[in-house]
Amino acid sequence: MTSKTVKASSTARGARRGGVMSSTGLYIAIGVAALLFLIPFYVLLRNALSTDPEITGEDWKLFPTDIQWGNITEPFADPTVDFGQALWNSAVVGVLHTVGILLVCSLAGYGLARIPYKHANKVFYAVLFTLMVPTAVTFVPSFVLVSSLGWVDSYRGLIIPGLFSGFTCFLFRQYFLGFPKELEEAARVDGLGYWGAYWRVVVPNSLNFFAAIATITFINGWNAFLWPLVIGQDPSAWTVQVALSSYMTNQTVNYHLIFMATAISILPLVFVFLFLQRWLVQGIAQTGIKG
Repeated sequence: MTSKTVKASSTARGARRGGVMSSTGLYIAIGVAALLFLIPFYVLLRNALSTDPEITGEDWKLFPTDIQWGNITEPFADPTVDFGQALWNSAVVGVLHTVGILLVCSLAGYGLARIPYKHANKVFYAVLFTLMVPTAVTFVPSFVLVSSLGWVDSYRGLIIPGLFSGFTCFLFRQYFLGFPKELEEAARVDGLGYWGAYWRVVVPNSLNFFAAIATITFINGWNAFLWPLVIGQDPSAWTVQVALSSYMTNQTVNYHLIFMATAISILPLVFVFLFLQRWLVQGIAQTGIKG
């Protein structure tokens, strides 16, 4: 065996060892990151099934001494807050808000990307300008308008003002710019216009991206707090985030009730994320945004 062969074999073994060590280090880093990610969920569930003295006590235990399974039904039995109604309100607002955003912003993005119009760039820059305007600037005028229309304590007031998002419109435009024009040209040969090409060709071939945007939009709608707090002045119009805030007052803090209600409120988000997670990375990658 020549010296070159020995050197090559030793180099190969070193490369394999380096690859194994690199993979091991990667798995360790992923495991540590996953553990850090799961710690808040552990604390949430642990406190949700504990008593208030165990939550606030000095001696921390990994698991409750006596698991309080009755805490699960306590949020729904609280006479001061209709937690079930709040969950329903959040579900209605989240679903309708998501559908509206997808419809309005996808049409706007498609129009900016495909329909020739001499002022298209100006309109696009105006949409981008809305991203630079702080929400606090438009909050009071939006409330005055909604109040004058009589939409306070209604689904219309909670949903309609947020049916357009400049950032979502931007994402749709970036995606449609990269969408194959050949498919749309074939649709026009068959006699379809922009509207027909959008519904029959573009949307069916863009479901992954639509699902990714829907996931992000639904999570944001479900977690919204400030606008529902102002519009939903009557307890019957509260969303789940507003209902959660009512458990903490100046006089009392129901710790186990807050943790249990929070655990219940995040279950829909967990299910939505687990069901649609594989589209999140794909959808954002297809927008054409480079990191």
